Amino acid sequence: MAHNILITGGSGYLGGSLLAHLASPSTNLPPYSTLYALVRTPEQASQVQSLYSATPLTLDLSNPPAVQETIISHNITIIYHLYNPLDTSTHTLIEALAQVQQNTGLQTHFLYTTGAKLFSSHVGAPTSTPLLDTDPTLLEIQSSLLLDHQSTTTGHPLLKQGVRANVSVVSRAAELGVKSYIFAPCIVYGEGKGFGNRISIQTVAVVQAARRVGRVWDPHVGYAGEPTWPVCHVDDNTALYARILERILAGEEVGSGREGWFLASSGSVRWRDLYEAMAVALKKRGVVETEDVLKADDEVLGKMSEAWGCEKDFVEVMLGGLCTFTAEHGKKIGWTPQYPPEHIIEAADAEVELILRNLKDEVSSLGGVRANQQ
Repeated sequence: MAHNILITGGSGYLGGSLLAHLASPSTNLPPYSTLYALVRTPEQASQVQSLYSATPLTLDLSNPPAVQETIISHNITIIYHLYNPLDTSTHTLIEALAQVQQNTGLQTHFLYTTGAKLFSSHVGAPTSTPLLDTDPTLLEIQSSLLLDHQSTTTGHPLLKQGVRANVSVVSRAAELGVKSYIFAPCIVYGEGKGFGNRISIQTVAVVQAARRVGRVWDPHVGYAGEPTWPVCHVDDNTALYARILERILAGEEVGSGREGWFLASSGSVRWRDLYEAMAVALKKRGVVETEDVLKADDEVLGKMSEAWGCEKDFVEVMLGGLCTFTAEHGKKIGWTPQYPPEHIIEAADAEVELILRNLKDEVSSLGGVRANQQ
C-alpha cells in the first residue's frame, strides 16, 4: 500500500510554499498515492486542486471525532501539521494515525511544525552555547522547561504552551508507535510560493513596529553582547520539509521521536544587523524618517506594546531574543541550504519592498507565533 499524505496550513506562508514545491515538475519524490490538503473554504479547495493537484479535505480540527473519522477513512499515513506551534490538540491526529497503522500495517508519520522561539531565551532554553538539533537530550531539555520552578521564573507563559505541545507530540507518538518529527522554522524570509500568505512574520513584525512608532527600535534590554537568531530563506525551509518527506517515502530512517528534531537554518545573524538593514530600506521608502536604530527604553517599549495591543514583556518576543539553536540534523539527511545567513541582510531591501506590497493593516496581537505564516 502506498502512502497518503495530508498537509495542514496550506494557505499559510510555509504550507503554501511546500504545496507549490511538491507540485513543481522539478520535484521528484518516491511514489505515493494521494496528496491531501486541509482547507476551510470552497475557495481554498479550488485553489489547492487547480494549482497543486492536491485533493482538498474540508475538516474542522476542533472536532476530534470528525478528524479521526476523516483520517482513518482516507487511510492517511503521513501528516505534515503546519498549523500552529501552540496547538495542544495534536493527540487526535496522532491517535488517528495509530489506528490507520493498525488497520493497514503501514508505518505512519507525524511532522509537527513548532518554532525557534520555543528553543530560545523566551522560554528559558540554554543559550550560553550552541544548542544542536541533534542533541540527544533535547526532549529532556524541553521537558525541564515545564517544571514548576522553571515555568514560573523563566520564559513567557504563552510560549511555554508551545514547549508543552512539542513534548506532548513526541511522547504520545512514541506511546502509539507513530514516528514523530519536530520541525522548527526560525526567521524565514523571501517571497512565499503559495496562493495565500506570501510574507513571513518576524521580518514583517519589524516593519509593522516601525510604522506604528515612527522608527526602528532595538527592544533588547539586559543582554551581554548582541543577541543573535537563526535565519532561513523560505526556499531552503521548503527544501528541508521536502527532503524529510522524500526519505520517509523511500522507507529510509531520518531520525524520529527523541531523535526527530529539525531546525531549518543556514546560520545566525545579529538582530542589530537586521534592524539596521531594514531601517535603511524603510527610510528609502519614506516609512521612517531616520535609519538610525536606537535601544528602546521602558517608555518606548510601553508605546510599542500599546501599538501592538500586547503586554510590554511580549514586545521582545515579537521582535527579538537570543536563540542559539543550531541546525545539524538536516545536513545528515542530505539537506544543503542554498542561501548563507548573511543573505538576509543583503536581501533586506527586497524583503521590505515585498512586505510593504503585501502588508495588511490588521495585525494579530500574537505577532510571530503562528507557524502557518512563519
